[in-house]
Amino acid sequence: MDQVKVLNTWISPFGMRVLIGLEEKGVKYEYQEEVLSNKSELLLQMNPVHKKIPVLIHNGRPVCESLIILQYIDEAWGSMQFLPSKPYDRALARFWADFTDKKFYDAGARIIKSKGEAQEQAKRDLLESFQLLEGTFEEMLAGGSLAFFGGKDFGFLDIAFIPFASWFHTYESGRNFKIPLESEYPLLDAWVKKCMERDSVKKALPSPDKVLEYAMQMRKRILGD
Repeated sequence: MDQVKVLNTWISPFGMRVLIGLEEKGVKYEYQEEVLSNKSELLLQMNPVHKKIPVLIHNGRPVCESLIILQYIDEAWGSMQFLPSKPYDRALARFWADFTDKKFYDAGARIIKSKGEAQEQAKRDLLESFQLLEGTFEEMLAGGSLAFFGGKDFGFLDIAFIPFASWFHTYESGRNFKIPLESEYPLLDAWVKKCMERDSVKKALPSPDKVLEYAMQMRKRILGD
């Protein structure tokens, strides 16, 4: 019988990916909450290179980095497949997941951790990311019926991106900033709402208010305001 354990901290959108993936596959797992200021010996042992969460431990063997973990979950357990069947479509899904980490996440983090012109630039960068993702969704939609980024079925790119929806409220809050999802990014808006209907997403994502409270404490520690 498989023994599966997840080392994570509740606020991490990267860890949320792992939880959604396991829930979608119906994999039973043990969860260990990590305090990043006092990392457990198990985390340091299982991820000695980066010493970061999330870590998936499958039958005693660790898998690290959220997108790699998600692909591992897809391959290790059958039933529904997260990645598309065609090589080009798989490459496209991986490309946009990588974009999410390098561009979208980075812009959102800079909004929280900066002020002044640096924060204004981060806002512009985030909206540009939304625009690019909306355009990609529109291109995919032109090819036929589409419910999710992967087509008709919930898949890899959906799992990679939807955790960040729990941070949208935090990006906006108190910064004279609004993400015009409904008016300017209607395809993404509809997609977010559809993803939020899934039990796996409901279970993995914390409330936006809880995320905001955490982020404001982090900002105060970093910037003193």
